[in-house]
Amino acid sequence: MILSIEHLSKSFEYYKKELGLKNSIRNLFYREKLTKEAVRDITFEIGEGEMVGFLGPNGAGKTTTLKMLSGILHPTAGTASVMGYTPWERKKAFKMQFAIVMGQKNQLWWDLPANESLYLNKCIYEIDDPTYQANLAELTELLDVKDLLNVQVRRLSLGERMKMELIAALIHKPRLIFLDEPTIGLDILSQRKIREFLKYYNQVQRATIILTSHYMEDIEDLCRRAIIINQGRIVFDGDLARVNGVFAQSKVIRLQLSSQVSRQTLAEFGEVKELSSYNATLEVPRQEVKERSKAILDRLPVVDFTIEDIPVEEGIALLYQRQATGQPAPIEA
Repeated sequence: MILSIEHLSKSFEYYKKELGLKNSIRNLFYREKLTKEAVRDITFEIGEGEMVGFLGPNGAGKTTTLKMLSGILHPTAGTASVMGYTPWERKKAFKMQFAIVMGQKNQLWWDLPANESLYLNKCIYEIDDPTYQANLAELTELLDVKDLLNVQVRRLSLGERMKMELIAALIHKPRLIFLDEPTIGLDILSQRKIREFLKYYNQVQRATIILTSHYMEDIEDLCRRAIIINQGRIVFDGDLARVNGVFAQSKVIRLQLSSQVSRQTLAEFGEVKELSSYNATLEVPRQEVKERSKAILDRLPVVDFTIEDIPVEEGIALLYQRQATGQPAPIEA
């Protein structure tokens, strides 16, 4: 196993702060200490070459877990072995073999051309010139950004910047890659290009990839296995096809209307999840999406609409609901 963790936990201490001058003065002498359990006693293993989807709602503990496995954070309790190393010991040999890409964090220098930051990573990872040039040529060719290496990072589009971030992270050919929302905010074509690249890279390099994303298309296209975490605990660990039995039952249709429509009328086309003035959200059975969409367009004053997968948060709620009612559910945690 390239990664094995047992009973890993992480809690944060913080202080309660109330408004007002009086409370600020009181806090100088007494502050109420609170504890947030971000990760609670999680255990799992990942083999070499696996691509695993790490799912959960905001605040579930995904990023905290990745930070512990990459050595950024020290756990409160538990053990972890990553490529044979304890990550929070931060040994040089460990840091030379993994990469972490966070969709909301930049590692490239904003005012410099991307190739300057890439060359800095070459020096950090002690890559010899021939290997660096070969790796750079391969990665820029695969991501189609060879002509953008001399452009200032701040002048690149979001999709182009994310491609450069991936190149910077992979320039030393890591064995293990943590990807935290790598396609966040990207358009559909950019998301697809990055997914194709990650799939190819995994097949050719046999790199182990742990991917967090709120886009189910990312997970479905890349991962066979999914780990779902909620409120710091693992609620599912297994074949993605099994959890898709929950996520794939319904689709969400978001409508923008030219005039107001009653909830009763909308209910004829699906379950009304949200309704506010000229906007509505419906949940419909996946197998009836085409038929319902046609009926909606024919009978309602639609200006625009989108069809989406149900949010991860709702899928997790359905998992809990099935477990609570005793229905068969793919819970293996």
